[in-house]
Amino acid sequence: MLELAKTKEDDIVYDMGCGDGRIVITAVKEFNAKKAVCIEINDERIKETNSNIEKNGVVGRVSIVKGSFFEAPLSEASVLTMFLLPNVNEMLKPKLERDLKPGTRIVSHEFEMREWIPKEVIKVEDGNMNHTVYLYIIGENKG
Repeated sequence: MLELAKTKEDDIVYDMGCGDGRIVITAVKEFNAKKAVCIEINDERIKETNSNIEKNGVVGRVSIVKGSFFEAPLSEASVLTMFLLPNVNEMLKPKLERDLKPGTRIVSHEFEMREWIPKEVIKVEDGNMNHTVYLYIIGENKG
C-alpha cells in the first residue's frame, strides 16, 4: 500500500484503523515518512499498536488518535491508507473529499471507492491469497 502511494520522506501517513500498527510503523521505518498517525477506536488495538511503536523505536514519529474515522481530523494527511468494508468506504467519501487536500493519495486495500476512478489498481499475491489494492488521488478521482 505504501509503495503504491509512492510514500516518501515529506509524507504524513494516516491509517484508518491501525490493527497492530504495521502500516504506520513501516511508513516511518522503511519509507522514512515524516510522521504517521493511526485512527483507532478499539482499546486493545491501541494497546497493541503502542507496544509495537515502542518495540520498533518509532515513539514520537508514530501517534494514535483514539476515536471515530468520521470525527478525526485528517487534513494534514498526504497519504491515507485503509482496509475497510465497502459500506464504510462509502460513508467516508464525503469526509475525505471535504477534509483532504488535492493530491492526497488514498490507498484502499481490497475494497474500491464506488464512483471514484482509481489512478491505479494492482493485484498482490500473498501466499495462497490474492489482494486488490486501489490508489485514488484527491482531485483526480472523478470522471
